[in-house]
Amino acid sequence: MLKNPFKYCVLEFLKAVKQEKKMYRSKDCCKFVVEVRFSSVKGMHLLACRKVTGTLVLCLPLTYTLRSTLSAYITVCEMDLQNAFVLHFKKFGFSYRFLSPEFIPPRGRTDPHKFYIERKDMIQRRKVFNIPEFYVGSILAVTTADPYANEKANRFVGICIQRGGKGLGATFVLRNVIEGQGVEIRYDLYSPRVQAIEVLKLEKRLDDNLMYLRDALPEYSTFDVNMKPVSHLDHEEIPVNKLQVRMKPKPWSKRWERPKYNIKGIKFELPENKMKEAQKWSQPWLEFDMLREYDTSKIEEKIWKEVSEELKK
Repeated sequence: MLKNPFKYCVLEFLKAVKQEKKMYRSKDCCKFVVEVRFSSVKGMHLLACRKVTGTLVLCLPLTYTLRSTLSAYITVCEMDLQNAFVLHFKKFGFSYRFLSPEFIPPRGRTDPHKFYIERKDMIQRRKVFNIPEFYVGSILAVTTADPYANEKANRFVGICIQRGGKGLGATFVLRNVIEGQGVEIRYDLYSPRVQAIEVLKLEKRLDDNLMYLRDALPEYSTFDVNMKPVSHLDHEEIPVNKLQVRMKPKPWSKRWERPKYNIKGIKFELPENKMKEAQKWSQPWLEFDMLREYDTSKIEEKIWKEVSEELKK
């Protein structure tokens, strides 16, 4: 162990920055542009910093005030992945956080005040009702009040195959196969009828949309209604289930093999000529269209600060 790992980190960063001529002066400290990714592995919070050009992702102060600012004790990890510096923070201000996707306004919004008012209502709802962190691919159990029977509730267990909507209109879809019949229920996330949302298994999938499970074999959408929760610690990284499902024979609801869907969670068993024919619909130029990307990093930081301050009140 180095005698002063903090000083070592700062010096190594400054050397790399001077070589790339990315450093510039500020009133109180030297800064350089880095790309930051948060993760946690076996209880160790990792902050991966990689030099980027052109886009300002985050300005990280590199002076001895960093220790007091972040309340961090930094140790050096012997890891160099293409000019990447990985630091281990035992305790720091920029902890891993999850901002529910409905808080992010859609692209091309014309009335920002509308979403601000909706965020106020969403925060008030979250103060009295626990909405847990979950992703597409997580297994949930949702309890809702029965509007046709007084003081009765319904509980449904299924896998989340889709999250949609913005603001108070946020929705999510659960799917389960019960007695050989596929059942899907769309819930309004902020509906007063929802009494409880329980995460039975917290995980992600290879795709952000699992609507193709409708065309997959039933075994991939079948879950026990009496399933017990799988424990998950807060500091653990969200596991990614890399399962590739097998599909039923065609016809399917959509041509999932086409490149525009960019499906990674299907094990295609189609003839080679069919796969080649599907590649004719590829649009390789889209990856170079910078206007298609919706950068929400700045607005996410602003909304996260607003939400966290309101929830503390």
